[in-house]
Amino acid sequence: MTTDQLTGADRGSLVSELLGAHPDNEKLRNVLHGLPGVDAVGLEQRSAALSTRSIKTSSKVWALDKIIALIDLTTLEGADTPGKVRSLATKAMHPDPSDPSCPQVAAICVYGDMVPYVVEALGETHGDPDDGKISVAAVATAFPSGRASLEVKLADTRDAVAAGADEIDMVIDRGAFLSGNYLKVYNEIVQVKAACARPDGSFASLKVILETGELKTYDNIKRASWLSILAGGDFIKTSTGKVQPAATLPVTLLMLEVARDWYRLTGEKIGVKPAGGIRTSKDAVKYLVHVAETVGEEWLQPHLFRFGASSLLNDVLLQRQKLTTGRYSGPDYVTID
Repeated sequence: MTTDQLTGADRGSLVSELLGAHPDNEKLRNVLHGLPGVDAVGLEQRSAALSTRSIKTSSKVWALDKIIALIDLTTLEGADTPGKVRSLATKAMHPDPSDPSCPQVAAICVYGDMVPYVVEALGETHGDPDDGKISVAAVATAFPSGRASLEVKLADTRDAVAAGADEIDMVIDRGAFLSGNYLKVYNEIVQVKAACARPDGSFASLKVILETGELKTYDNIKRASWLSILAGGDFIKTSTGKVQPAATLPVTLLMLEVARDWYRLTGEKIGVKPAGGIRTSKDAVKYLVHVAETVGEEWLQPHLFRFGASSLLNDVLLQRQKLTTGRYSGPDYVTID
């Protein structure tokens, strides 16, 4: 059974239809290698065409505000301290202290041991970004390498959720994936998702980081995206930000197409998060266009699309100030190429 033979089904029934009651490596390989190959030239040409789109100056303020509201403001350094992440929380809540109309970011992304300090600093602002709050995301599973035992990865995840993390950004075992051990990758995602459980029966959202710069080929990225969704991921994320290349527009377009195809099959919306290397508002707007033209503007909300970034916010705020204070004197249309 291949994906182009499937009819509409929810995630559970689709996984059962594809993999049976007991997934094994052969079944996973048959599904993943049965996916249509990626037309690399066509993908890159479409991404290049979308990147030349222009938007009206009047729409650019909306776009800049939308970018801010979709940012996972991130610090993932060995030198992170409680004071640093508290300052980051303040910036997340008040990106532009001089302008109260400036939106908050979607989330703050930190290492698991920093989660309690972020939760404390956010106070009543901590919550669902779709409700105007700020979420707390934690990287886990031996980020960024993923080189640890499953027991360590699960403990890492449980600790972060217990500390108050709303979202877990896990890394897949790229070595296992590239060696064809799809079952190991699949099982780890399934078990990390289970470790996202809270006492009330709800789950922290799970973002699965593919580290696309190490997967090398578009076909591998497509297969890893499908594998992550089949195993229970709520988001597919490009990169850790520690490997180059990190997020690119063609790779993000490919992952958006996977999310679109999954939605057409199941009616379930999967989130996409490009992360690493997105530093300017001009580039971020290109990502918005890719989203709107591939899965639709309805995906431009925090539970379906995020930017993983540490420096992007500063440039967006600068461009926003230029527009909202009237100091902008450019043309009526602002190109984003």
